[in-house]
Amino acid sequence: MNSVNSSRPVPATLLQAGAARFWVAVVLTGVGTGIGAALLTLLLQAVQHLMWPSAGTSLLDAAQHAGASRHVLILIGAGLLTGAGQLVLVRLSSGNGIDISAAIWFEAGRLPPLRTIGSAVLSVVIVGMGASLGREGAPKQAGAVIANALSDRGCLSDEQRQLLVACGAGAGMAAAYGVPLGGALFALEVLRGVLALRLVLPALFTSLIATAVSWLALPDAPTYLIPDYASSTSIVVWALIAGPVAGAVSVGYVRIIAWADRNKPKGWKRLVAPTLALGLVGGASIWFPQILGNGKDVSQLAFTGQTAPWLMLVLLALKPLATVLCLGSGAPGGLFTPSLTLGALLGGVLGSAWTLIWPGEPAGLFAVIGAGAVLAATT
Repeated sequence: MNSVNSSRPVPATLLQAGAARFWVAVVLTGVGTGIGAALLTLLLQAVQHLMWPSAGTSLLDAAQHAGASRHVLILIGAGLLTGAGQLVLVRLSSGNGIDISAAIWFEAGRLPPLRTIGSAVLSVVIVGMGASLGREGAPKQAGAVIANALSDRGCLSDEQRQLLVACGAGAGMAAAYGVPLGGALFALEVLRGVLALRLVLPALFTSLIATAVSWLALPDAPTYLIPDYASSTSIVVWALIAGPVAGAVSVGYVRIIAWADRNKPKGWKRLVAPTLALGLVGGASIWFPQILGNGKDVSQLAFTGQTAPWLMLVLLALKPLATVLCLGSGAPGGLFTPSLTLGALLGGVLGSAWTLIWPGEPAGLFAVIGAGAVLAATT
């Protein structure tokens, strides 16, 4: 993942040449991304309810009440859909793929529109079916495509296009989770690689508009419900010890993810690999349904101390493995929530061990701190 490079020069004419067209594009990108994020989220919910019908409201609850054959068949179906979808997507455009960061850094933000939107829709569908990937990848791609199209329409410069595409992708993140400030920082620090004052306003404006528009169709509610935990000397000492561990785990996780991304299947293997990989995930989910989906349900339980230490230890190995299998097989999706879930599980496991030495702290607080640590390190 990209790191901040505040010393990279930002052209002085970035917002001067064609400023009016640029700001119109900013507003339209925010509106379009908000609508796109809402539609994609509604699609994900519809697929999830269709594939995992249950009286419960979460994927985890539905999977826990589903039969073994449903686990295997749905995930094999997701694998077949992924393989067929990838074979179609590679024929929609030529080039090296649809990585947003690479497009911003090396192609001035230019993306193949049909292939990128197709990948976004495919991502939402298979995540709704249970693939162990994040749902934020789709709105990010939609926002980037909208920004790229508006850059063409407005005849924006390459510098303006780079910024607008990063803003669109960040707005997709903001709309998906209702975090406009986080989306703006993601656009500038992670995607654009420049944290400059003159770029903050466009990024924040785009994310604010996208988030507000998405709220017209999606509930304005927190992603996670976290109790009002209090700090203590024990927690501070634990954090000083657990921080380096979280950093080391993050390094290993990022390298494994990068390896899986570099070694995605090609040719006819695009059809076989995801079917086998997601079929394995489906089989394992019969006993551990927590590995399905992006991990939001698992994190929520960890944040409130409702997960047994032994289960967190098992999931600490299985959940990242499921994510690597899905990504490495060619399945499109995000890594934001899976990374957060890894941190929550790691924090919960380390916290459980810590309470044997210094008892008295709530188990959920360790998971919250661990989630923040790993998410910061991986991003």
